[in-house]
Amino acid sequence: MEKYNGPERRRYSRLNANFIVSYRAKEPSSSFDLSQTKDVGQGGLLFTASKKIEPGTMLVMTVRFPFIPDKLELTGQVVKSQEKVKGLIYETHVQFKDSDQALIRKIGDFIRKEINK
Repeated sequence: MEKYNGPERRRYSRLNANFIVSYRAKEPSSSFDLSQTKDVGQGGLLFTASKKIEPGTMLVMTVRFPFIPDKLELTGQVVKSQEKVKGLIYETHVQFKDSDQALIRKIGDFIRKEINK
């Protein structure tokens, strides 16, 4: 697949950062898996998963950001899950949904501050 070199199409900037994320399907409820983010933005995040997660799947995620002392519980919808290492690693793109908007803005403020350092 050829890399896209056109203008940025995302609504929010992304920060390449590794934060611990635990996640599980919202319905049917399942046990949490542990991973780390590859990047995060005010609108969502990208993390690696050990299995393909179908687009449209709603996830409950717990993320620990350095600027908030507590773990954050966020809800998101899988937009895309792309195999990177056959049968082992899948990049999973998630858009935040039904999450506390003040918290989402705080994430956005942190990302803008980090990008502009």
